[in-house]
Amino acid sequence: MEKAIRVLVIDDDWELCALLEEYLGPFGFSVMSVHDGEKGFRALQEETFDVVILDVMLPGRNGLDILRALRARSDVPVLMLTARGEDVDRIVGLELGADDYLPKPFNPRELLARLRALLRRSHRASAEEPAGRSEHSPARLDPIVIGDVSLSPATRTVLCGGEVVPLTTVEFNLLEVLMRSAGQVVPREDLSLKVLGRKLHPYDRSLDVHVSNLRKKLGDSSESGKRIKTVRSVGYLYVCV
Repeated sequence: MEKAIRVLVIDDDWELCALLEEYLGPFGFSVMSVHDGEKGFRALQEETFDVVILDVMLPGRNGLDILRALRARSDVPVLMLTARGEDVDRIVGLELGADDYLPKPFNPRELLARLRALLRRSHRASAEEPAGRSEHSPARLDPIVIGDVSLSPATRTVLCGGEVVPLTTVEFNLLEVLMRSAGQVVPREDLSLKVLGRKLHPYDRSLDVHVSNLRKKLGDSSESGKRIKTVRSVGYLYVCV
C-alpha cells in the first residue's frame, strides 16, 4: 500500500477544509487542516508535509508572512489561495516563493490537478503514479554547466560563482528547462506545461514572476549581462556564454 501524501491546509474556512479533506482522501492524500495562521506555522515547524495549501487572509498571522518565514527554511511546494481579483496578493505570493496560486472560489478538480503537478515537479510521489521517473535517465542527471552557473539534477542544487543559490521547486525546474535549451527560445506555452504542469492562461503572470525571481537570485553574468532574456511575444532564452 502506497504511503499517503500529506497535505497541510491553512485556511479559516471550516467548510472548505472539510470539503478538501473529503474530496482529496480517495486520491491518496492525507489532509490536516488548521484554521489559524500561528497554529499553521507551528504545524509546519513540528511536522513534515508533502505540499501546503495556504490562504492569504488568516487570523493570527497572514499567509504571506507564513510563506516568507517558511521559505527561509523549507522548499516544500506551496499552493496559495487568493480572493478572486486580488492580483497583488498573487504576485506578492509568487515573489515570496509560492509555487502556484488558485483564486477562490475554485473547482476541487482543478485544485487536485494543481497539486499533482506540484508533486510531479518536486519529484515526490503523486496520488496515482511515480513522479517523473522516466524523465531522469542517468544522462539527464549529469550536471549542466554554463559559464559560472552549475545545475545538478541529481542533488537539485544550483551553484552560481561557486555559491549555492537557494531556489524553490518551480524556480529550479524552470532553470533546468531553460539551461537544457540554452541558446534557443523556449515558448512560454511550453514552459508553462513543463514547469507549472498546466496550459498557459491569458493574463496569468505566474511564469513571468518566477522568471523575475530567478533573475534576481542568479544576478547578471559578467560576460553576457542578463542570463535569461525575454523574447517578446514568444518566450525566454537562456544565454550561452
